[in-house]
Amino acid sequence: MRVAIIGTGYVGLTTCVAMAYLNHEVVGVDVDPKKLEALRRGKSPIHEPGIQKLLDQVGENVCFTDKLADAIANADIIMIAVGTPPKRDGDADASYVEEAARQVAQGLQPKRTYTLVVKSTVPIGTNRRVANVITRALSERQVKTKIHLASNPEFLQEGLALRGTFYPDRIVVGVEESEGVEALRRLYRPILEQTFEPPSFLPRREGYSLPPLITTDPTSAEMIKYAANTFLTLKISFINEIAGLCEKVGADVTEVSRGIGLDTRIGQRFLEAGLGWGGSCFPKDTAALLSVAGEYGYTMQIVQAAREVNWRQRQLIVEKLQSALKILRGRTIGILGLTFKPNTDDVREAPAMDIIRALIGRGAHVQAHDPIAIPHARKLLKGLDVAFEEDVYRLADGADALVLVTGWETYHSLDLAELGKRMNNRVLVDGRNFFVPDDAHAAGFVYMGVGR
Repeated sequence: MRVAIIGTGYVGLTTCVAMAYLNHEVVGVDVDPKKLEALRRGKSPIHEPGIQKLLDQVGENVCFTDKLADAIANADIIMIAVGTPPKRDGDADASYVEEAARQVAQGLQPKRTYTLVVKSTVPIGTNRRVANVITRALSERQVKTKIHLASNPEFLQEGLALRGTFYPDRIVVGVEESEGVEALRRLYRPILEQTFEPPSFLPRREGYSLPPLITTDPTSAEMIKYAANTFLTLKISFINEIAGLCEKVGADVTEVSRGIGLDTRIGQRFLEAGLGWGGSCFPKDTAALLSVAGEYGYTMQIVQAAREVNWRQRQLIVEKLQSALKILRGRTIGILGLTFKPNTDDVREAPAMDIIRALIGRGAHVQAHDPIAIPHARKLLKGLDVAFEEDVYRLADGADALVLVTGWETYHSLDLAELGKRMNNRVLVDGRNFFVPDDAHAAGFVYMGVGR
């Protein structure tokens, strides 16, 4: 099929390369000249495992342009995957989606049939607004063409985006007309039936079952996206609350997580206690859901509590440092990891950013390391006195404490004894329960985990 994807950010680019790998003819549309220049050279502008490898393989099936009208004119399926940043009131800003829809309407050709897909995470009811935008624009042009409008939310995890695309748990389609369902069924058939040859670097896992195609109305599809992400935040915040009580009574939250996670009604995923959730989705989506509820005078106390617990986890880390060092002013603190999770360069809403700001606010000196995200962190923390270290061992020089914030695999191989030798005080605050406490103790550290 001929597919045009508007927006080549995290979701858009992942979808571009995946659809191209499945032998669809794909055009990616973006207005960022730097991003387009990189993509035209075959270079991924984002860090996501496997994206570059796939770009190297699918060159003939995908191209990139800033000319939206040309890209969509002959497309069978048009996907809108632009950003929906949060407004001040927490609601998601769908103006970029609506503007993309207006531009799409200007490029649609008469007497053709298109399926227009909203893939961006959007406020409830956006599908209806997009339908109105398209209808008005076509009426003004006096153009008659057939459009099937669909909501097709993504459920990707940064660091695992391609795995989630090729081997999803489900594909959700919200659409009113059966023709729209059939168009998307054709698009996703290789995934629904798993008839494609897996990429060499991303084999199909043993026991993987065929994913269901969930068809529903557009509003329910929009709600499914918000409800799914919000439920995951509840699991994380729940185990972090349990971790706080574990510290009071002397239990180990890692054992508690294992014990309750083996219950098939609960499941083990998203039960890792630590610094909580961040990134571009969970904070924004929970805020947007609360905003929608507020419009109807409806309170969602559990969701609000999950957000409050998540913020508290970052404050608790600073409090742990203060309990170990007594005074933070003038101390030097080393931060291990700047991204909100490993295998991504995304520092948006990352716990490290808030912890660094809090430490500087209390008069501490901060040194920070990350395998790939230092350039992004520099921009976000511009104006703050942070020493970024490319060498993780230099990070420890003269430090009074180290804080593990992001569980990068490379940190597993650290020589804790060598780190300790370089420090003024051997304090290790493990914000992800990443290290083995006995190993830290053997290297002379005062070790502090979360819920341990």
